[in-house]
This record gives sequence, structure tokens and C-alpha cells, in this order.
Amino acid sequence: MDKPQVAFLGMGLMGVPMSLNLLRAGYPVRCYNRTAAKTEPVVEAGGVACVTPAEAARGAAVIISCVTDGPDVERVLLGEQGAASGAAPGALLIDMSTISPAVSTGIGQRLRERGLRFLEAPVTGGTIGATNGTLSILAGGAEADFDEARPVLAAMGANITHCGGWGAGQGVKLCNQIMGAMNLLGVCEAFALARGMNIDPAILVQALGGGAANSWALANLAPKILADDWAPGFMVDTQQKDMRLVAEAAEQVGVALPGAALMTQLWRSAQAHGEGAEGIHAADKVLRRLSGI
Repeated sequence: MDKPQVAFLGMGLMGVPMSLNLLRAGYPVRCYNRTAAKTEPVVEAGGVACVTPAEAARGAAVIISCVTDGPDVERVLLGEQGAASGAAPGALLIDMSTISPAVSTGIGQRLRERGLRFLEAPVTGGTIGATNGTLSILAGGAEADFDEARPVLAAMGANITHCGGWGAGQGVKLCNQIMGAMNLLGVCEAFALARGMNIDPAILVQALGGGAANSWALANLAPKILADDWAPGFMVDTQQKDMRLVAEAAEQVGVALPGAALMTQLWRSAQAHGEGAEGIHAADKVLRRLSGI
């Protein structure tokens, strides 16, 4: 049986490999990006580039967006020539960006008023997970829509969870960002102490990777730190957008998040030193500067 047409809006660090995995799984993909040149890898793999989100959405049963922030999602889905203006009644729109839970819920309500269905499905796993098709996908929305979307999501991710209604998927993603930040801080602080004691930090990866100190950050980001490879799997600037969303959510519900606030300030220092486009593991350079090592 032929697989349904998919529209993919947003050809960034995540969108391109996610689209390529959809093509490999047999889904026809129509793609859109504001900078048209970024669609080229998907077109070369068999996808079709479109000039507007509305054009990409025409004929698509599933419309996926993966862009930077809430205003960008609203633009590609609900703006002039947005996907909603080209989508067929009853089409399923899936936003895989990380945005405010409240904004995501509002978008879902506006799409429902236009006879469209909406599922939020932010992801975690970085470009490594996007390339390998092993992303964790955190869905929020109606369970029936989640069940329908699952085969499409499975082409891009390995750990797919229905977290609840609109807002729940985005809320779980913000919790993930806190945990990831704290794990990375642990790696960077441990490296700082090791250097201060004239211990090669590479020993930590070897000695601690199989114990209680192990984490995704230790396995995936520590080797990049050791190699002075600051290429982004996830940029500091993008992480700071997520930390802003974390702080806004915490303010709304009256929760104290001192660790998240600390990491926000450390990444702000990285931005001040021109490292905003580097990977989030540039936090290690911040601690080196603070420690003079």
C-alpha cells in the first residue's frame, strides 16, 4: 500500500535528516524552507521543494513543522500562505518544534477551528538522533491522532511517547532540557576538577562511563569536548531559547529551578564570547575561563 504524502516545513539541522528518514521509509515528502537552498539535500534524495507552506501542504495527509520558536510555528502553519490555507479538511498537522506549552495549545485550538487536527511532538536526541532515526518523540494531543501519526513518527524516532493532551508533550520536552542541562554541567564540572588536579579528562570517559555517573552527555558530548570540536548538534543559541521557555513555565506554576537558572547564565557567558552558534557543550569553555585552566 502506498504511504501517505508528507509535507515537511523547516529544513534546519533537524529537519533535513528527519525528512531523509521519511523518504527512506517510503513516504513521499514535499518540503519547504524559508531559505530555499536548504531543501537541496532532500530534493536530491527524491523530495519535492515547494515555494510556500501552503503549496507543500496541498495533497498531504500529514504536515510536519520543525522550526525555531512559537512565532515561526504560527507563521508556517497559520500565517499568510501558511500550511493551514493549503491543507485538506481533516489533515493532521504535527509540530515537532520546541515551543511554549501555552502557545502550542493555542495553535491547536486555532487549527481545530479551521477543521484541522493537531499533534505536538517535540523531539530530543539532537542531530545524532535525527540522522540515525533514534529520536525520542514527546507527543501531546488526542490519542486517536497519536495512533494515526505513530507510523510516520516511527520513521524518525525510536522512543515515542504519548504524554497527554496539548501542552503535555511540550512540557515534557522542557523537563528534558532541564535534565540534559544538569547532566552536561556535571560533565563540565568534573572535567574542570580533573584538569585542576592534572588528571586527563579522557580518563573520566573511560572510567566512569559504565557507572552511576554515566549520561548521554558523557557518552556523546564529552568526546567532542576532548577533541575541541565545538560543532553544534544543538546550538547554544537554540538551547537558550528553550531555557527561556523553561523559565517562563516555572514562573507560571511557581516552581524554583536554581540549576536551570545557573546553566542559563553559563550559556549566556558563552554567547557573550561569541560562542552562541557552537554546540551546547561550549559550557566547558565557560568553566575553563572561570577556572583559569
